[in-house]
Amino acid sequence: MLIAGFPAGPWGTNCYVAATGPGSECVVIDPGKDAAAGVAEVVREHRLKPVAVLVTHGHVDHMWCVAPVAGTYDATAWVHPSDRHLLSDPMAGMSRETTAMLLGGDYTWAEPDDVQELSDNQVLELAGLSFVVDHTPGHTEGSVTFRTPYDQAEISEVMFSGDLLFAGSIGRTDLPGGDHPTMLRSLAQKVLPLSDDIVVLPGHGEQTSIGRERVTNPYLQDL
Repeated sequence: MLIAGFPAGPWGTNCYVAATGPGSECVVIDPGKDAAAGVAEVVREHRLKPVAVLVTHGHVDHMWCVAPVAGTYDATAWVHPSDRHLLSDPMAGMSRETTAMLLGGDYTWAEPDDVQELSDNQVLELAGLSFVVDHTPGHTEGSVTFRTPYDQAEISEVMFSGDLLFAGSIGRTDLPGGDHPTMLRSLAQKVLPLSDDIVVLPGHGEQTSIGRERVTNPYLQDL
């Protein structure tokens, strides 16, 4: 399995490209601001063909380039219905003042041509890979994670956690659509039951594992 990741944009948001191997179809996860060029570089280097763009949640730092990437490669965009409105109105996910300060200028937004909606426990078969969708609200109402099997004996799965779970921390809940008790419930119901050997690829920062976070993450320890 091939997974390439890189931080992009002013928020350092991790964008990931996943495929069965070089020269195959691939899936792009969370192409945020300034991610299109990085996606294009990975695609060229490994001779890939994006067929889907997966969105862990609708915040602008994770979906800025969803429409450009999906449009460039004629790929389908996937998002949870509770966050779908943020594809065309991302300002609804944060304060207008904060967005203007960080981004500057005026922007117009539009949904990609082909958008499909995600559901809890859904299994997506894309680019020869299988992704389990877990609906994990709290950071936003439509936050999800994606888990896919990994072909190494010591790693059962890889989880793309978006802004649900980080190394040593969890996602903030003070933006529109965020709710801390809901976040804790998502962590208790969707993260704590998982196997320790699952590698976590978060939306920001370094990779970690469920086992490491179970032992060291104060938010999980409190649960």
